[in-house]
Amino acid sequence: MKAIYIEHYGNIDAVQLGIQPMPMLEADDVLVLVSAASVNPLDLKLLSGDLKMISAVKFPFILGSDLAGTVVKIGAEVTQFKLGDEVYAKTDQSGAFAEYSVVKQSNLARKPKNISMQQAASLPLVSLTAWQALFEVAQLRANQKVLIHAGSGGVGSIAIQMAKACGAFVATTTSQNNMGWVKALGADWVIDYQQSQFDALIQDYDVVFDTQGGETLEKSFKVLKKGGIIVSIAGPPDANVVRNLPVNWLLKQLIPLMSYSVRRKAKRHAIRYAFLMMQPNGQQLKDISQWVESFKIKAVIDKVYRFEQIKAALSYVAIGHVQGKVVIEINSKAE
Repeated sequence: MKAIYIEHYGNIDAVQLGIQPMPMLEADDVLVLVSAASVNPLDLKLLSGDLKMISAVKFPFILGSDLAGTVVKIGAEVTQFKLGDEVYAKTDQSGAFAEYSVVKQSNLARKPKNISMQQAASLPLVSLTAWQALFEVAQLRANQKVLIHAGSGGVGSIAIQMAKACGAFVATTTSQNNMGWVKALGADWVIDYQQSQFDALIQDYDVVFDTQGGETLEKSFKVLKKGGIIVSIAGPPDANVVRNLPVNWLLKQLIPLMSYSVRRKAKRHAIRYAFLMMQPNGQQLKDISQWVESFKIKAVIDKVYRFEQIKAALSYVAIGHVQGKVVIEINSKAE
């Protein structure tokens, strides 16, 4: 099968499009003929080796983290899906940038009926990240106030919609060029980060969803009320991360130390800090499908590239100014 893969860590020049063996199925696996996959900053981190301490890969390694397609084969213990089902998923590790991909049935869900394969492929990683950050970790509720950083990004654009759907008041940051369409997603208060300091404007919020880390994370402590929480996908990892990682004893001790100063600062401010490493979850995707079909949330796609344009797609994502998601079309005949 055709696939996009790397044989060593490196930059975008290390990415190859070529032939790789068909994936093997285990008893609880589903083989998906991939129609489309989305390109994420995660793919660039896996490519560069930035995550090798916590997520080492075996080469050759097929990139790609979420997909939409059609079931063409099922394992002996698969009961939830049948041949011909249109599905989408966050892959178990990677492997979405290929004509065929294998996904555990527990991580798979049927594609929302009212959207295309391309739109469906744009959703799994970002929607699961937003869902788990807002509802699992932060326990966001109606009438609470949440600040979502980078509202025009892939995660931010979905998080805004989810937060509004649950009845929260949503503030977000973005650039001047994106303020109008971010407002159209449902944000109640849109702050131009190039013109204003969000920490000088916002106070007494219940939740901050940090997608930026660094200085943005540091300033976010100022905007929360006592007992509030920062959920970050870009800051230093905490002890919750190692519970889901197959790492040795030493790394389990060292990784939480990376967030020591942040957690100490959170304690001084009488708030909580939590790092989220999103986990694939088919049941949550099933719930998200219902939200999509009831028009509570919609897919936001910036650009669509052909399979052979993967380097251009990765380069565009690397610039860091994507409005929503970037998608690559893999099997157009499968849609």
